[in-house]
Amino acid sequence: MLGRRQIREKVVQTVYSYEQNPIKFDVLEKNMFAGIEKIYHLYMYQINFLVSLKQLAENQIEIGKNKYLKSDSDINPNQKFINNQVLIKLEENPERLFFTGQHKELKWDLHDDLLVKTFQRMSAGKRYQDFMKEEGYSFEEDQKFIGKLFLRYIAENDDFHDYLSDKELSWSDDIHIANSMVQKTIGFLKEDEESRTLIKMLKDEEDKSFAMKLLRNTLDSWESNEKKLQERLENWDLDRVSLMDKVILSSAIAELDNFPFTPSRVIINEYIEIAKVFATDRSNIFINGILDKYCKDLNRI
Repeated sequence: MLGRRQIREKVVQTVYSYEQNPIKFDVLEKNMFAGIEKIYHLYMYQINFLVSLKQLAENQIEIGKNKYLKSDSDINPNQKFINNQVLIKLEENPERLFFTGQHKELKWDLHDDLLVKTFQRMSAGKRYQDFMKEEGYSFEEDQKFIGKLFLRYIAENDDFHDYLSDKELSWSDDIHIANSMVQKTIGFLKEDEESRTLIKMLKDEEDKSFAMKLLRNTLDSWESNEKKLQERLENWDLDRVSLMDKVILSSAIAELDNFPFTPSRVIINEYIEIAKVFATDRSNIFINGILDKYCKDLNRI
């Protein structure tokens, strides 16, 4: 599921969009939750990519078996990769099968250029070749290998990122969230348990209510929060503060003011991390200073 930080990120993104192009609140809110749903699509698309690498490897083995002139590797192919227990669990996951059946656009064509090139790079790499040489099967080793494979060829693959940006513009902002979800999914799998449930986007109505309330509070208090920010700027004019920094600070102040049971340090730390993702290199220091001063002025614990 999305953690509270990721929900805060979506609120920040939504407020930033609104400040550039104001629209009716109900439409804005609908767009925010549609954006959250798109993260789930991206998450599923990435899992399907891993499964498709397995299916492409199986296809290559079948091609080798049907050659007229066969090599020893064609006759006795190494099946360690296609027998990877983590990939099998992901492939057989009923939620993945159902959701992909409902959303055909999230399936990968085995002839897709990116998929084929990634498979070729992967199979030529030292990590893959070392893995294929290892004797026997270990769930822990299978899990570790797929986790590293995902990082190398999907999460940290610029070609994959560019491909996603062309397919769905919002995915470029949310790929770090989907990456985290896939890594957790791989890490949560158990050898002796069926893989039945993938990560949900929102845990329950409480998370949905949190997102709605934070969005409304941030927008409703925008002008008053700008004044609070101005009062705490030292030798600096409000007009010189970037829009993204304003959005992050306004969202944080709105949460500090309207969610009294969340410790101030937790809220501050969350928005510092958000600043590292969306703002400039030094924004997190600036945001930490303003929010820390605001909490001290209010004696907010």
